[in-house]
Amino acid sequence: MEANSSPAAAAGAVTPRWNVDRPFLTGRFHQEARVSAQRNSETKGFSVESFSSTGAEKAIGCYHASVQELIVIDDLLSALVGIEGRYTSIRRIHGKEDELTFQVDPSMDLALQELAKRIFPLCESYLLIDQFVESRSQFKKGLVNHAFAAALRALLLDYQAMVAQLEHQFRLCRLSLQGLWFYCQPMIGSMNALASVIQKASSNNYAGVDVLNLLQSQAKAMAGDHVVRTMLEKMAHCASSAYLEILERWLYEGVIDDPYGEFFIAENRTLQKESLTHDYDAKYWHQRYSLKDSIPSFLADVAGTILTTGKYLNVMRECGHNVQVRVSESSKLRNLGSNHQYLECIKAAYDFASGELLNLIREKYDLMGKLRSIKHYLLLDQGDFLVHFMDIAREELTKKAEDISVEKLQSLLDLALRSTAAAADPCHEDLTCCVERSTLLKRLSTLKDFEISKTISANNDLEEPASITGLETFSLSYKVQWPLSLVLSRKALTKYQLIFRFLFHCKHVSRQLCGAWQVHQGVRAANLKGTAVSRSSLLCRSMLKFMNSLLHYLTFEVIEPNWHVMSNRLQSAKSIDEVIQYHDLFLQKCLRECMLLLPELLKKMERLKLICLQYAAATQWLISSSVEITEPVLGSGRESVFRSSSKTLKFTENATVTDSILKFETEFNAELQSLGPILSNQSQAEPYLTHLAQWILGVGNEQ
Repeated sequence: MEANSSPAAAAGAVTPRWNVDRPFLTGRFHQEARVSAQRNSETKGFSVESFSSTGAEKAIGCYHASVQELIVIDDLLSALVGIEGRYTSIRRIHGKEDELTFQVDPSMDLALQELAKRIFPLCESYLLIDQFVESRSQFKKGLVNHAFAAALRALLLDYQAMVAQLEHQFRLCRLSLQGLWFYCQPMIGSMNALASVIQKASSNNYAGVDVLNLLQSQAKAMAGDHVVRTMLEKMAHCASSAYLEILERWLYEGVIDDPYGEFFIAENRTLQKESLTHDYDAKYWHQRYSLKDSIPSFLADVAGTILTTGKYLNVMRECGHNVQVRVSESSKLRNLGSNHQYLECIKAAYDFASGELLNLIREKYDLMGKLRSIKHYLLLDQGDFLVHFMDIAREELTKKAEDISVEKLQSLLDLALRSTAAAADPCHEDLTCCVERSTLLKRLSTLKDFEISKTISANNDLEEPASITGLETFSLSYKVQWPLSLVLSRKALTKYQLIFRFLFHCKHVSRQLCGAWQVHQGVRAANLKGTAVSRSSLLCRSMLKFMNSLLHYLTFEVIEPNWHVMSNRLQSAKSIDEVIQYHDLFLQKCLRECMLLLPELLKKMERLKLICLQYAAATQWLISSSVEITEPVLGSGRESVFRSSSKTLKFTENATVTDSILKFETEFNAELQSLGPILSNQSQAEPYLTHLAQWILGVGNEQ
C-alpha cells in the first residue's frame, strides 16, 4: 500500500492510491462500466440477449411467474445495496455520465416489472448517496463535507441494516414482492430528498458554507413533509458541528482555526498592526479580518457582530492581554434549532469582548488623556508653548520648505515644550514636528476621500505662491501606540494636522498684524488724522478684527462645542467601533465647520490672509516712508512738525505710500464684501456659518 507521492500530496494528506486504482474496495465498481457493455447498450439497446450474456443461463421470461418473483426479490435485495443481480443491471444514462439507472430483463412479467421499477428510485438514491460519501470523505473536501459524509454514512448503516432484515425475512420465505415494496415505500421520500440535495452539491462542487446553506434551504422547502424535513434538519445539524467549532474559537478566543478555508471570515496576515501609524486608509482594522461573500444563512443577520467580536478579542491578544470569554455548557454552540439559542450566545460573547476592550483602552491606555493632549497641541487649546515656539523658530520657519532643518525645528519644539506649562503634560514627548511639501489647498486636493479634492482639482483658480515657506507648511504630528492607533489612526491624525495647519497660519497672520498694529501705535502721539498713516491704521485695525473674529469662530464656535459633544458621547460608548465613529464624526464636523471642506469659502479666506500678510510685511516701509523721527525743529510750508518726548515725528506726504495703502484697502474690502454674500447664502445650508457671517459682515460694515 503505497501512498500518493505526487506534488499535491505534499500540500496535505490524501487517500492512498489504491483507493482509486482498485475501485472494488470503495463501492465504485458499478460505475466503471465496461466498454463492451456501453457499446452494446448504445448500439443494440437492452434486450434479452444482453442479460443472458451477463452469466444467466436463460431469460427470466422462461420461468413461471412465481419463480420470477423469487428471482426478482433476490435481485432487488442486491440492487438496494448497489449490486447488480442476474436480471437487473446498472447502466449510465446516455449523455449524463454521472447519473445511473437500473434496467430489468424485458422478458420479465409486466406486473413484476412495474413493482421492480417502483423500487428502483430507492436503489438509485442509495448509489448516489454512497458515491457522495466516498468522494466527500477525502481530506481535501473540507470539514463540513466530512461531517456531512459521516452523517450520511450513519444513515446508510441503518438503511443497510433494514436491507439485511428484509433479506433474513426472504430466506425464511416470509417476504413477497408486495411486502418488499411495502417496507421500502416509507424510505423512498427521504432517500430521494437526500439524493436531490447530493446531486446539487455534487454538480456544483459545493463545500463549506454552500453545503450548509443548501441543507437549510432544502429543509425549509420540505415544510409540508415533517419526516423529510426532520431528516434534513438533522443532516444540517450534523454537517454544521465542525463549522460551529470554528465559530466557537473565533467568538471565544479571537482565533481562526480554519484549515480548509471554509469559515466566512477571511484573515489577511500580510496586514500588521504597525501599519496603522502610516496607512491612511487604516486597512488593518477594516481588512485584516473581513467577511467573505458566502455566509451561512442562519448567521447572515449576525455576521457583522461575529466579525467584530473576534476582532475585539484579537486586539486584546495583540496587546498581550490574555482574555477569553467564559464558556459554560449552556453557551456552547451545538444546536441550530428554532429556539435560536446560538444567537443569545453570540450576543453574550460580543457584549463581553466589547466591554473588555473598551475598559482596556479607557483605563490602561487612557484614551481620553491622549485625546486631551492632542487637543492641547494640534487644536491649539494650550497656546503658550506655540507662542514661545513661533518666537524662537521664526528664523527657521521663514526659510523655503526645502531648506528647513526638521531636526532643528524638533529641538526648538522640545525647548518650547519644556519651557512652558506643557512640560507638566506626561504626553508632551509624543509630539513631533514635520514640514509638508505643499500648501494646505494642495494637500486637501490629494486626499481622495474628501469631496473638496475633486472641486479643487477641477477648478484650482487660486494662485499658488512661487515659493512656500515653513509658515505655510509647518505641522505637528503625534506618536500613537497600539491599540490607541485604532482610534487615532493615520487618517485621524491627518485630519488633525489639516485643522492645525489652518489654525497655525491664522495665528501667524494675526501675529504679523499685531506687529503692524504696534508699529502704528508707535506713531500714535502724532496728530495724523486725515493722512495716509491714519488710513493705514484703520485698515490694520479692520484686518486684525477680521483675523480675531475668524480665530474666535474656529476655536469657540467650532472646536470647543464639538469637543464637548464628542467627549460626552465617548463616555457613553458601548464599543470601540462607536468610539471610532464618534471620534471620526468630531473630526469631520470640525473640518467642515472650519471651512476646510468648503472650497469656495476656503479660497476666499486664503486670499484675505494673503492680503493681510502682504500688508503686514509692507507696514514698516509704509510708516518709515511717511513718518521721520528727527530732532525738534520748527516746520513751515506744507510740512507738519509734531513733538514727541525729546524727538519729533515729521509726516511727509508720499504718493507711492498713499497709493499702496489705497490698493491694500481696496483689495481687502473687495474680498471682504464678496465674502459676505457667500457666507449669507451658505449659512442657509450650513447653519454653523451664521455666527461667522455676523462677525465678518460686522467688520465689512465698519468699512
